[in-house]
Amino acid sequence: MAGRVITVTSGKGGVGKTTFSANVSAALAELGKKAVAVDTDVGLRNLDIVMGLENRIVFDLIDVVEGRCRLQKAIIRDKRIATLHMLPAAQTRDKSAVSPDAMEKICAELRSQFDFTIIDSPAGIEGGFQNAIAGADEVVIVTTPHVSAIRDADRVIGLLEAAEKHQIHLVINRLQAEMVRRGDMLDIPDIMDILAVELLGTIPEDESIVVTSNRGELATLHATSPAGQEYKNIARRLLGEEVPMSPLEEDKGLFKWLARLFKGQ
Repeated sequence: MAGRVITVTSGKGGVGKTTFSANVSAALAELGKKAVAVDTDVGLRNLDIVMGLENRIVFDLIDVVEGRCRLQKAIIRDKRIATLHMLPAAQTRDKSAVSPDAMEKICAELRSQFDFTIIDSPAGIEGGFQNAIAGADEVVIVTTPHVSAIRDADRVIGLLEAAEKHQIHLVINRLQAEMVRRGDMLDIPDIMDILAVELLGTIPEDESIVVTSNRGELATLHATSPAGQEYKNIARRLLGEEVPMSPLEEDKGLFKWLARLFKGQ
């Protein structure tokens, strides 16, 4: 059975999609699936640092595209989880070095080798974004509960629909329950009303993510990390398990009008 290629994107930078890509790949591998995380942020790669694999890079995505090595030679296997792998981006080139056609071919090859290929998309909606979605079967949009991030996510959903990508999931990152309860942060129903795509999960604000990312550790391997537990829950949902969402009290907060504003556009 062919594997699944899932692109992780957002439009806006800094919402946590690279951390998400690394940790959900790890969670899927922990659940016994063969997973590879692919960095498509050519020139600004970070996935290798988040996964703690930066010192093991010999070949990269561009080497594969330009025929200097076979795909298998560029893929790095993680030593902590046997079924976890990474394909790094090039650091010294730019996004024009890859084309959507080339990415489709790489995704087809990865699909035949891995249960899950998680593609970490660069920020923005230009060439790098088009490359990242070219071979995707599904797309996960990561957003934070901030107006600018949600507006960008809404724009990306429109682009995905235009590209005929119909399996779109949403992950709300860095959610702060207390701020939601006070009405100082958009709540989940508001965000879902604006974006109108399937909710895959919510990830709480978690200080340990900064520490684990800086150290090249994976939050999914830390039993005390609330975010790490949610990454695992999301991985289980991707496998078709029915995992309850983390509950939040329903609010009528200060930002309720924003939902109406977006909806009326």
